[in-house]
Amino acid sequence: MNLRPVDEQRAVCLNNIHPLERLELPLLDAQGCVLAEDVSALWPLPSFDNSSMDGYAVVAADVASASVDNPVTLTVIDDVPAGYRATERVTMGTAIRIMTGAPLPDGADAIVPVESTDAGIDNVTIWQGSVAGRFIRRAGEDVHTGEVVLSAGQLMGASQIAILAAAGHGSAPVHPRPRVVVISTGNELVEPGTPLKHGLIADSNSMMLVAAARASGAEAFRAGPVPDDEQRLMDTLDDQLVRADLLVTSGGVSMGAYDTVKAVLSRLGTVEFVKVAMQPGMPQGYGTLGEQGIPIVTLPGNPVSSYVSFEVFVRPMIRRMMGYADTERPRVDAVCTEAMTSPEGKTQFARVWLDYGESGWTVTPVGAQGSHILGGLARANALAVIAPHITHVSPGDVLPVMDLRNRIGAS
Repeated sequence: MNLRPVDEQRAVCLNNIHPLERLELPLLDAQGCVLAEDVSALWPLPSFDNSSMDGYAVVAADVASASVDNPVTLTVIDDVPAGYRATERVTMGTAIRIMTGAPLPDGADAIVPVESTDAGIDNVTIWQGSVAGRFIRRAGEDVHTGEVVLSAGQLMGASQIAILAAAGHGSAPVHPRPRVVVISTGNELVEPGTPLKHGLIADSNSMMLVAAARASGAEAFRAGPVPDDEQRLMDTLDDQLVRADLLVTSGGVSMGAYDTVKAVLSRLGTVEFVKVAMQPGMPQGYGTLGEQGIPIVTLPGNPVSSYVSFEVFVRPMIRRMMGYADTERPRVDAVCTEAMTSPEGKTQFARVWLDYGESGWTVTPVGAQGSHILGGLARANALAVIAPHITHVSPGDVLPVMDLRNRIGAS
């Protein structure tokens, strides 16, 4: 049996995948997206000289010698909360009470913190000296007008949203989240939560794949389950093309008599079905649909095979569409704590528990490794990658491990 190597199939899937075209999104909608171009400040930060303390704006020379034994008393001529400007000018012998963030009054060149005073209203007694510039935030000391505050390729998180908002922007130019439509197929599938009749199973795959796509950063939608009916499947695919940047199917790609996905898509001539040298997840398909050439990935129906295939092939596609330079899961080298076996000639993605201790990274197999064992997948936090030439792993052997611990929530 001629099997395609995993890396070759991944390259096929990624070959024509590019970041989605730039879209200007409101700042909060851009969270989790990748910037498509550099963004510069429209004004300086801070945009004006302001106080960094609650206290009093003074002429530094007035209070240079102030101390507990030699306090200085000044006349308070104005009161400036944040968001307001002083109406008076500070001169020798006067002070203006000021709050943090309020503009520095004309004539003042220092701020005396309220803790160094008696907090007076009409007059203030100061018992600690100061020097010019103390506790003043100067305009532009953080960012200058026209300075690039974020570069293309940066992920929009909370602090990135903050700097753009502060620097004058209400939106951001980003690669939008790809729209991923997940279609599960099979006469045996029923909606989760529906009481099961004998021979039927809950459609957990589409739930799993939508969740995985969302965790990868995409907007994801379920379409299905679709029964093993070729016309129903064609109609569903046609309907979903208008809202998809990527289509993902689950099931119907093996050699069975009712493998509808393979039967329908093979006739279109745009989807290639192959057997990949991996366990779980050997039957795979990739191609395009419609006039726009929307990419479609067909995954096997066994739940673990479907999830592993998503991680290996689909997640990197989503991340590239989003503009990520690095599309792969973090990998670490870890020491195995228990023996494992692996089929010769196939890359095995074994469900394991990844841990870090005094001796470094370790992995322990989690339960049986059958492609239908969802319980083990739910307990695993990583996939150990066993190369095709390795058939036995002994305790103490070191393996590369895909870290899945950030699989809940976008990373």
